[in-house]
Amino acid sequence: MARSHHFHLDQGDHSITVNVGPGTTGEIELLVNGKVVAYQREHAAGTSVLTGELPEEPARPFRIRVRQPHLGPSKPRCTLELDGVERPIPEQPVV
Repeated sequence: MARSHHFHLDQGDHSITVNVGPGTTGEIELLVNGKVVAYQREHAAGTSVLTGELPEEPARPFRIRVRQPHLGPSKPRCTLELDGVERPIPEQPVV
């Protein structure tokens, strides 16, 4: 049974949240401080990339990679690339 996935990371004074819809065709939503900054209607197996900015002076652009497994019951993985450093974003329970 496919389910949604919720990833969240606090980055300094900001929060970054990624919601991935169920299955390999659900939507991906990127939020910064609770506001949607990027949206992808569908995604497939492989890697989807969304971009955003942290609202600082100057703004700090970042990239989110959502890696959807090609086969099997594996969960998607989500990473943040900010200032040339890539780090995983932990999955949170969906409530």
